[in-house]
Amino acid sequence: MTRTRFLLAFAALLALMPVLPVPEFWITQANYIGLYALVVMGLILLTGIAGLTSFGQAAFVGLGAYTAAYLTLTHGVSPWLTVWVALALTGMAALVLGWITLRMSGHYLPLATIAWGLSLYYLLGNIDALGKYDGLLGIAPIGFFGIDLNTGRKFFYLLWIIVVLAAIAITHLLDSRSGRAMRAVKGGTTMAEAMGVNTFRIKVTAFVLAALLASVSGWLFAHFQRTVNPSPFG
Repeated sequence: MTRTRFLLAFAALLALMPVLPVPEFWITQANYIGLYALVVMGLILLTGIAGLTSFGQAAFVGLGAYTAAYLTLTHGVSPWLTVWVALALTGMAALVLGWITLRMSGHYLPLATIAWGLSLYYLLGNIDALGKYDGLLGIAPIGFFGIDLNTGRKFFYLLWIIVVLAAIAITHLLDSRSGRAMRAVKGGTTMAEAMGVNTFRIKVTAFVLAALLASVSGWLFAHFQRTVNPSPFG
């Protein structure tokens, strides 16, 4: 409860920032901090809580960003629909990768995630439909009840509402049985399995949740930058 109150107080302070006469640079930096925070929360869940190592989270950000950019530019799909497509694609990719790589131990797991991240980077850079290394330009801004969130100050509220809601959701997850199981997995699988925990399923769950948070960040990144290319996702 204390953590939730702290987050709500933090959200209230954030809400004041765009209406104050602060430099536009501050708003831009705060937006990038929010985008990175979503990815970092996933990494905290994956590495800090579950004790797993992944160097491929940037690739999941890219998957979300490119899905949103391609569907918006090529087919005119609303950003509010592309986010669900991005989450579905990222979830399936993370599920397959997690099922394969999380059976590995030692240095093999981080090496496998590095390989996955590099492979997606080169794949995105060699597909004509995605603009190769030049990427995709002219992505439409997110619209909200007829208002285009095409400036940093307008985009700020949507981004940070999502960040705060994600933080609250993770807090509640960690207070649940699944969250306690994730903590137990970090210390080793023997004791957790003795208590009836399916440790492999818990690891895959943490991996997928981290990937989904990265995908949401990518979706927001695409509509904030209005352009995507492979460079940030290598």
